[in-house]
Amino acid sequence: MHFSIPETEVRSGENGSTYVAYNIHVNGVLHCRVRYSQLLGLHEQIKKEYGSNVVPSFPPKKIFTLTLAEVEQRRELLEKYMQAVRQDPLLGASEVFNSFLRKAQQETQQIPTAEVALDICLSNGQKVTVNILSSDQTEDVLDVVATKLDLPEDLVAYFSLFLVREGEEGGLTFVRKLQEFELPYVSITSLHSSEYHILLRKSYWDMVYDGDVMDNRVGLNLLYAQTVSDIERGWMLVNKDQHRQLKSLQEKGSKKEFIHLGQTLKYYGYIKFDPCATDFPEKGCQVIVGAGNNELNFHVKLPNEQMKEGSFKVTRMRCWRVTSSQVPIANGTSNPCGSNKCDVKLELAFEYLMSKDRLRWVTITSQQAIMMSICLQSMVDELMVKKSGGSIKKDSPDQNREQIIKLSTKLSSVSLRGISASNSSNDISGGDFHGNYAFEGIGDDDL
Repeated sequence: MHFSIPETEVRSGENGSTYVAYNIHVNGVLHCRVRYSQLLGLHEQIKKEYGSNVVPSFPPKKIFTLTLAEVEQRRELLEKYMQAVRQDPLLGASEVFNSFLRKAQQETQQIPTAEVALDICLSNGQKVTVNILSSDQTEDVLDVVATKLDLPEDLVAYFSLFLVREGEEGGLTFVRKLQEFELPYVSITSLHSSEYHILLRKSYWDMVYDGDVMDNRVGLNLLYAQTVSDIERGWMLVNKDQHRQLKSLQEKGSKKEFIHLGQTLKYYGYIKFDPCATDFPEKGCQVIVGAGNNELNFHVKLPNEQMKEGSFKVTRMRCWRVTSSQVPIANGTSNPCGSNKCDVKLELAFEYLMSKDRLRWVTITSQQAIMMSICLQSMVDELMVKKSGGSIKKDSPDQNREQIIKLSTKLSSVSLRGISASNSSNDISGGDFHGNYAFEGIGDDDL
């Protein structure tokens, strides 16, 4: 998640006085408006809960009214504070932080707590309507959906809720995975657009977990619907013979066999992103990015119209970062961005081991850069779970969860340490890499 405070507003209080509101954006979209005093209260709560030693520095109070320059300075410092808290594995996942953001989101959108109906889309286009409170958080809504579908509690953690946008001709754009700090009903309602939906989809990458899901009737149906949908969208490569076999299995209602055949297809379980731009292998290239199998896959269109394909393994990424900037909407002027005259430009950049001792930064310019980063981080988390001997099941022992937290403290939310070799024949770097590196203790035998 990318937190920013790109702007402030002067607003009127209840008694007619004015105050400065700081607009907190998540992934470039307004999440909430808060006052300095509210953020100071959050800071004091975090200090009380976790101690002063682990809490980032907070901009001090001022006795006199702030000048415009001082307001701008405070905005920058508060933005850095929110980013630091969110990126800390302990503080960013704390209930103190997340409950503050949920409450602030509800207050900003002015949606009172009430019983409401929320539609959740399944991969086959079917909608499931659940009755919830408008103030229910993401985990609670997911539990209600699972209960409505009769999905066992121990399989709930295999699935997540995603905010998606339905485009022309049935195209599907993944906006983000709904997080613990937001209220799904408020998030979808505040968009004021019928193009957006909340989609239930599996949240893991390793197909070995498919076996757990398929052992349950509801899990099997959900995975089958997703596999059919991904094939129909052209997200997997299917030749004529495979297409014939899939059609035959579908007609017979052989869902497990259909999924097993799907697992052999190239790009099974990948999420495909909208066309965007990259500077690899040279500037000015168009690319379609796919995330899956612990990699980012590139279908690149070079400036000379030539097409190339390759993959970047997450285990060979030294680090990555997401940056955002405001760019003026083309209107023939060069004026600085105003609140209604800017687009947010997002970029995902990662440092990649092309060959032994040769690192290179690769940049993707895409409005889905945050979602790509979330995919990378979840791949890392899953590798950590596997390495620690833990489980992604909801009822996994707390000891396993503690091990994951300890491993996670070695990473920021968008940073990796160490690199491991890859044997993928489609890897961008080809066969040039022969180093013996380790990714946080994860060797090739673990991948």
